[in-house]
Amino acid sequence: MTPAYDEVYLAGARQALGRALDYATCDCGMELNTFYQAFLASRYAGMLERGDFRVAAGMSGIELARRIAAEAGLKPSGAIALPDPSERTGRGAEYWAGWALAWYQWKTTATFAEIDGVVPIERVVGHYSPYHEMDITAFGAKMDALHREARPETELKRRRRMVGLTQKNLSERSGVPLRSIQRYEQRQKDINKASFDTVVALAVALYCPNPLQLMERVPAAPDQR
Repeated sequence: MTPAYDEVYLAGARQALGRALDYATCDCGMELNTFYQAFLASRYAGMLERGDFRVAAGMSGIELARRIAAEAGLKPSGAIALPDPSERTGRGAEYWAGWALAWYQWKTTATFAEIDGVVPIERVVGHYSPYHEMDITAFGAKMDALHREARPETELKRRRRMVGLTQKNLSERSGVPLRSIQRYEQRQKDINKASFDTVVALAVALYCPNPLQLMERVPAAPDQR
């Protein structure tokens, strides 16, 4: 799976989102989910998803949080303006959650909203321990597993059933081997690594106007052979 944008902007994106969540919750006292939903509804979520340099390289997490809060009309109760950031040296679970989510979004190309729809921000924060002490790929593997658990049915299977085809029917109509279709649907084989001709053939057989809609946002499970 090709990452969402050039890796040169990844560190900046991770730091920006992590610091924004940390500042909003720890310095401003905002409720985590309220602020995060404001982020998802803002234009800045899409900009981060694309690795837009204006956010990923040209904006601090404090500025990002303030802009999101201004768009959503968020501020601490009774306050006229958002406070200055504290001088804390350490960063806690909220910072780590934003830092880790920005990496996971970059890796999978899923939108932040799609990720949140399966693993809400509070649940991500709940994985701070022990995952903040592990390599980031361990967090990625955990998120992949949670996605497969929450959405066991692949897009290929969902669309095949929607048009009323059996796996054998789809194989006959598309020319894709039956065993390959079975393994794609069981996530034993990664459809994201299938040839373009294979994906197009499946899409045509399923009346799917955009072959990319058959792609999986979450990597397939390890081959069990």
